Amino acid sequence: MVRSMRDIAIRGDMIRLGQLLKLVGLAGGGGDVKALLADGVKVNGEAEDRRGRQLRQGDVVVAAGEQIRVRTGSGA
Repeated sequence: MVRSMRDIAIRGDMIRLGQLLKLVGLAGGGGDVKALLADGVKVNGEAEDRRGRQLRQGDVVVAAGEQIRVRTGSGA
């Protein structure tokens, strides 16, 4: 079951998927990120297995039952 969406503000206009998963507390390090990716992560509804995937304003990530939307700048 996926929980309600939460917005995560980032500095700049881009964050990598692995960094986002660590930022929101779903992963403590690179090994945790790899395990999450192996279990299944979706970006904008499509399966993703690259921890270096670039995420931008409005991208939605679903991982470990969490739904996270990327927000940038002062509008975050």
